[in-house]
Amino acid sequence: MSRPPDNPLAAAMPPEVRARFDALCERVQDLGSLLVAFSGGVDSACMLRVAVLELGADRVLAVTGRSPSVPKAELDAAAPLAAALGARHEYLDTSEFADANYLANPVNRCYYCKTELYSQLEPLRVRHGLNAIANGVNADDLGDHRPGLTAAREHGVHAPLAECGITKREVRLIASAISVPVHDKPASPCLSSRVQYGEAITVEKLERIDAAETFIRGLGFRELRVRHHGDVARIEVPADELHRFADAALRTRVDQKLRELGYRYVALDLRGFRSGSLNDVLLGGALARLER
Repeated sequence: MSRPPDNPLAAAMPPEVRARFDALCERVQDLGSLLVAFSGGVDSACMLRVAVLELGADRVLAVTGRSPSVPKAELDAAAPLAAALGARHEYLDTSEFADANYLANPVNRCYYCKTELYSQLEPLRVRHGLNAIANGVNADDLGDHRPGLTAAREHGVHAPLAECGITKREVRLIASAISVPVHDKPASPCLSSRVQYGEAITVEKLERIDAAETFIRGLGFRELRVRHHGDVARIEVPADELHRFADAALRTRVDQKLRELGYRYVALDLRGFRSGSLNDVLLGGALARLER
């Protein structure tokens, strides 16, 4: 298939980014047709947009896994976003909550979640006559603690962004250039990632976390996490927004709401927002202990 005319914005990318973008387009063309595992975040949205531009809408399907581990707002936004990107879209109900391994919340919890997702995506791919499954993993993800990458390899899932060496920063540059509306959207991983390793995952806990984050986001915090440590809610916001909690009225509103949701203690992390901060426990041999 011949490539569509170049987006004039793409020509304004830095040369090294444009080179990787061109490699990504060629890689997608080589795959021929794709089922894109679509969370609605910037990575999978960029992947989906490139797939539609390179292959055409009839050779691409976006599929969003639906379970209690995904924030409701993210699920609600997935279908309209896929439509805005020109793609067909389906929801797929996943069953990781039927897996005792997942519910036990070990340090490789993501492996069980992604195994469930990819196991269900494969027959859907076959049913739609598509050549391959692709996800939105980028090059930066390869250096992080991501057990889901093992599940992807085991199921033959492609990661074109990572394969072409495209980093998170470059994903955002490319996404902006090719008119992906969520190019500057903060990351929003699954709600289970807020629960400390070793503490069982339950639907009630995830609903509590989702409600807490939704409330704080409504106060004007765009990027945040509510980390769940039993009776303690540990709030992370960017370091340059910590000063907002000097406002006694804001502190009172947050404290009252989170206590209403069931937390006994509400804490503010003075180090500020850190993506994947619960992985701090994996350092110094804790990983081996938690895996036993």
